[in-house]
Amino acid sequence: MKIHLVDGTYELFRNHFGAPPKKSSDGREVGATLGLLRSLLMLVTSPGVTHVAVAFDHVIESFRNDLYPGYKTGAGVDPDLLAQFSLAEEAVSALGVVVWPMVEFEADDALGSAVARFKNEKAVEQIVICSPDKDLAQLVSGRRVVCWDRRRDIVIDEAGVVEKYGVHPHSIPDWLALVGDSADGYPGIPGWGAKSASAVLARFDHIESIPEDIEQWGMSSGRAARLAENLAQRGEEVSLYLQLATLRQDVPLEEKLDDLEWRGAQERLKELCHELGEEKIPERISRWR
Repeated sequence: MKIHLVDGTYELFRNHFGAPPKKSSDGREVGATLGLLRSLLMLVTSPGVTHVAVAFDHVIESFRNDLYPGYKTGAGVDPDLLAQFSLAEEAVSALGVVVWPMVEFEADDALGSAVARFKNEKAVEQIVICSPDKDLAQLVSGRRVVCWDRRRDIVIDEAGVVEKYGVHPHSIPDWLALVGDSADGYPGIPGWGAKSASAVLARFDHIESIPEDIEQWGMSSGRAARLAENLAQRGEEVSLYLQLATLRQDVPLEEKLDDLEWRGAQERLKELCHELGEEKIPERISRWR
């Protein structure tokens, strides 16, 4: 079997900007939720899709905001989108799909914990992480754990990660710590661009393994000296950024493998869709429980 793990936060954002806006009878904006619901219905009714779970950032903030004040928050996010997070979780649950709403952790941490829990199950042929988020590339393993950009229908396995980022998945947190991640709000280390980080980490895998002897770095001495100086001056910062970039794998997920099997939508989805002014979605569902 395959397990499909969906980044619900990414999907909700994508549908907010891609699906047509729609108001419910009580005046709420619900277009992103309905777009997400249609997208997930298409997924769970696709051939070969049997076990599915969706992780959400129930609140945007997480434990990482306590570590670094500049980490991403809900500030600046469209209130119409923020207001739909709880509604989206309710709708996905009514569709009959397991939902992991994160408060202390992030949705990505839930996905990372699920991969750690299920990747060694004998019955699991492959885990498909449904998201193009570069943070999740660190979870990829051979072709057993892959990332799938559903919008562009691109699957990235371990060879694809190396081709795209220049490093293996286990080096992605180090790469992000050096380069920075504007989406998450941390800047990385001055002078360390994507190419420099890839060149060094391709040789040494992790920041802590980078030797002080710059002659081993495989680049011009002047360039290596500048990078080494910046890295030495920002040692505490890079350690913090590495902690921010590394996904947790200890989120307490209650579900067992069998719980992830999609057995059909729940009857309450019909009432919810009626409230949202969308009668066509239930008509497309043939499995109910």
